[in-house]
Amino acid sequence: MLDGWGDAAQEKLKDSKVFIAGVGGLGSPVAMNLVLAGVGHITLCDDDTVDVSNLNRQFLHGEKSIGVDKTHSALKTLSAINSDVDFDAVSQKITSGNARELIGDADIIMDCLDNFAGRFALNQYAVEKAIPMVHGAVWGMEGRVSFLNPPLTPCLACLFPESPPLENIPVLGAVTTATGSLQAIEAIQYLIGSKPALANKILIADYSSMRFQELEVSRNDDCLVCGQLSALSTSE
Repeated sequence: MLDGWGDAAQEKLKDSKVFIAGVGGLGSPVAMNLVLAGVGHITLCDDDTVDVSNLNRQFLHGEKSIGVDKTHSALKTLSAINSDVDFDAVSQKITSGNARELIGDADIIMDCLDNFAGRFALNQYAVEKAIPMVHGAVWGMEGRVSFLNPPLTPCLACLFPESPPLENIPVLGAVTTATGSLQAIEAIQYLIGSKPALANKILIADYSSMRFQELEVSRNDDCLVCGQLSALSTSE
């Protein structure tokens, strides 16, 4: 019933392959929304197990899932909602050495991780294979989302040349749910052929004041990951 949607858009979602890196606070709403929308093939990747401290925000998992691999717990929940989705559950840590094997020919990558080592591995492969990536991050009452697809946009390394210091991050469950849902909307828009709203932008959502702002971002021509790609693109 949505204007411009119709059977064609739904078929595009059914034929799409999405790689979700992390099925925790952000990955839970991302995966749930993509399953509800009818994405046909979803790979769930996470090397962690469910802990009681996860349950305030990671709603794919319950008390009976404590100690279980997050991917298997998420798979059980999601497959009960939409059995027509083809799932892969991968309980491995994402590294530069295995990103190619894990991600394969996905149409889009969802960055729902909580560490930059894994994010940089995702970014490297995304740039090499020209796969767009939706980056999401949360801190307390703040969420951030950006659509990355160089050379049309910056890559993650343009925005973060180095890993920020490791810190314990306070998280409210509703913040991860809202931010992950925004990530899912960006992915759905791209998969059905609409223009992503957050290309060359970072959406910063301050949920404590309900203020949303967009910051324009640009590609770094000297970026060690996508700089060469942008130079080649400009010369063609």
